Amino acid sequence: MRRIHLPVWLDGASKPRAGTFVILFSLEAWSRATLITLVPLQAHQLFGDAQSVSVIYFSISIAGLIAAMVIPILVHWIRRRWAFSVGAVLMLVAVGAYSTGIPAWFAFGLACQVVATAFLEIVMNLYVLDHVPRSEITKFEPKRLLFVAAPFTFGPWLGVWLAEHMGPHVAYITVGFFVVMMACFFWFLRITDNPAVSSPLKRPPNPIKYLPKFFKQPRLRLAWGLAIGRTGWWILFFVYAPIYLTTNGYSNETAGLIISLGVGSMFLASLWGRLGQKYGIRFLLTLGYGLTGIVTILIAVFHGTPTIAVGLIVASAFVAVIIDGAGNVPFLRAVHALERSEMTSVYVTFRHTSQLVTPGIFAIALGMFALPAVFAVGGVACFGMAALARYLPKKL
Repeated sequence: MRRIHLPVWLDGASKPRAGTFVILFSLEAWSRATLITLVPLQAHQLFGDAQSVSVIYFSISIAGLIAAMVIPILVHWIRRRWAFSVGAVLMLVAVGAYSTGIPAWFAFGLACQVVATAFLEIVMNLYVLDHVPRSEITKFEPKRLLFVAAPFTFGPWLGVWLAEHMGPHVAYITVGFFVVMMACFFWFLRITDNPAVSSPLKRPPNPIKYLPKFFKQPRLRLAWGLAIGRTGWWILFFVYAPIYLTTNGYSNETAGLIISLGVGSMFLASLWGRLGQKYGIRFLLTLGYGLTGIVTILIAVFHGTPTIAVGLIVASAFVAVIIDGAGNVPFLRAVHALERSEMTSVYVTFRHTSQLVTPGIFAIALGMFALPAVFAVGGVACFGMAALARYLPKKL
């Protein structure tokens, strides 16, 4: 009897259920989260100041935005399974470039990571749209966020701790291990003929072609704008909060620990998701953006008192995760079934647009003001997002 346990488990694990994609998202999250504090701190050490880091991130994000436009066409040519594999390989190239400690190679590695994220995100979102019923999307997003909470809670601290105590190479090898695990699990699904990873696209969804159609639909336009605001705030948290902490006397390891404490709030994402199911996504996003705006501005107000600012940084993540409780529900509920591939290829540009716009705005702000200005600007932007969320349908 014992010999049937493993085959039965493998068969269950390989079925195209929501849990399958949750595992895949979790493995990808470990590779990304372990770098999420380590990379900005290394950039600050290599390039010298927060404004230079902003310029580097702004420049590299152009590559990400272009990739987001081109990748859907490449997916059609090489199929999803190979596009996913390209993303995994680019992540391995990125960690190899980071490990050199050379500014030019670091920038190249950052570009590879941005493009890799675009590959992986587009492919995984297409699978979710194909195999998770539309009626279950509202439940799937909080579940996904709950499972990626662990990597995003421990990853920021883990990456910095490994670099400080065992050397940067060990930290990057660890990231490479997570990437390989992700790729192996993905190919396990393919080897077992799982339709979740074998369904080819009928036609190449050229994002440029579908841009006008996407932005003519108010709900899709609104979902895209709200997603930009959510991603922009987390860029502020993951890039500029560690820089603030280290410039105020905290060690890299302490900065990573503080970021991890804040991101630990992601375990509450499912709770906020249930609140959204009960009271509506509009209420959830308005509340989340409003509270996040208040706390983020308070960080700027109390920047001269680091002890208070540290508490506010952690608190800001706890209220920002309210926004994540909604996940991508506004888009997933608004997109028409027959346009999923095409509209997804446009929608996912929100991440790269945010990675382009956010550092660009902060680079301008830092050219005129000190580092705390980014928190003031971020807080005001959150208030704008809260006002925008009021246009969501009440029944969403």
